[in-house]
Amino acid sequence: MSPRTATTSPADDLAIGVQPSQPTADTRALHQLQRVLDHGERPFLGFPDHLLQVMVELAPLLGLLDDQQGDPYEGGRFEEGTHAYKQAVLDYFAVLAGGSLNETHGHVASSPREALQSALVLARRRLPEPSAYVSEEAHRDVTRVCELLGMNVVRIHALPDGTMDPDDLRLQTRLRRGAGALVVATCGTPMRGAIDNIVDLRTAASSSGPVHVHVDASAGGLAAAHSSQVPPWSLAHGANSLTLSGHPLLSLPVPTGICLVRREHAPADDRQNAVPLRSPLTDTRSGLGALLLWTRLRSLGRTGVAAMVARGQDVAAHALEQLDSAGASPQHLPGSLTVTFEQPPTWVSDKWRLRSEGGLARITTTGPMTHAAVEELAADLRSARRGAAA
Repeated sequence: MSPRTATTSPADDLAIGVQPSQPTADTRALHQLQRVLDHGERPFLGFPDHLLQVMVELAPLLGLLDDQQGDPYEGGRFEEGTHAYKQAVLDYFAVLAGGSLNETHGHVASSPREALQSALVLARRRLPEPSAYVSEEAHRDVTRVCELLGMNVVRIHALPDGTMDPDDLRLQTRLRRGAGALVVATCGTPMRGAIDNIVDLRTAASSSGPVHVHVDASAGGLAAAHSSQVPPWSLAHGANSLTLSGHPLLSLPVPTGICLVRREHAPADDRQNAVPLRSPLTDTRSGLGALLLWTRLRSLGRTGVAAMVARGQDVAAHALEQLDSAGASPQHLPGSLTVTFEQPPTWVSDKWRLRSEGGLARITTTGPMTHAAVEELAADLRSARRGAAA
């Protein structure tokens, strides 16, 4: 083997050999891995991580194959009954995002990035030569997808709270007056959980000509929809398209993304068939993801989802108090399930597996993040400060 292609050999009992392995032994090893990764023993507060509690109810769906092409609103000879479930899921998210059931369409994607990709393809059709205005606090996938679509990406400064700066957006769009603008707003930035005010952003970009506002609400849409203390972020506030994620807060075992668009923005031939969009990059929808979402949402109901968000917001408020008393300088935006604080020593980050960036660490108040876990984390932060002082 060439040194350029050589890789580190895996453990002997994990290597993929010439002959088939023993399925029973492999299953036993995977069950052991599951026990090792059971975060009841190993806290994981940097990301939502609470899948085990819903695996029993969702497990039967993992045996289904639903890799249909096309659109959930479109009938066909191979449609086997799952479209109705997909439509129910999309109706739920359309109402959640402030859209009309008759005017909003979309699809369930295999990931938030695929949903984002489809939505930005639509925006690219509406504004053939736009620059994409993206906050420096936006998810990195936003820039990657815009570059993949051949768009000129203009990075916009963020305010201290993590939201996109309307004044900088106004300046940058004036420099490109008349070209049109694709403004990619964020509802729930990766580190701070900040929510952009899309009304202010649309006004700021108006001098550029036609404006298409897309909202990446993958991280914060579900929380924002159940909170009254957030700025305008949704279809009800004028977004042209919006993407959400279903798996982090709802505890799904696979990634899912939801793409929602205003029907009026679809190409004319699509509108005639009530089809929202067809992405030239992929035409396969996530049937399994839609069924998993439907099952989970049915088990919770709208009141259950609202209660889940309210619980997370309560824990976030508790975390703000506890981490402040620990001297960690926490920050929390209204309605968000994200709390950031000063990056602690390595041993604390490793123990709690915290995501850190730019001198800040974060927790998300879902799943295993309870009042007790917050208090234990705060105790570790106090110990770290005492150790540093000594």
